[in-house]
Amino acid sequence: MVLFLLPVAFALVVYFAWRNKGVRGCRWRADRSRDKGSLRMYRCMACGAEAFTASKGPPDSCKKGLGGPSL
Repeated sequence: MVLFLLPVAFALVVYFAWRNKGVRGCRWRADRSRDKGSLRMYRCMACGAEAFTASKGPPDSCKKGLGGPSL
């Protein structure tokens, strides 16, 4: 029985460690004052990225590398 439970427990740990890997460091906060119609504005408190989304809830991926340098 232990030989069966050990690989299952390991697989669960690996699954939960690697799911949503691209968003793990992001902490999205809604900024309702900058919403544009049905698009909701979110700002990441970890990296400072800003993103708009039409879906319910924050973005699904990190937006840190998007966009070019500021002018």
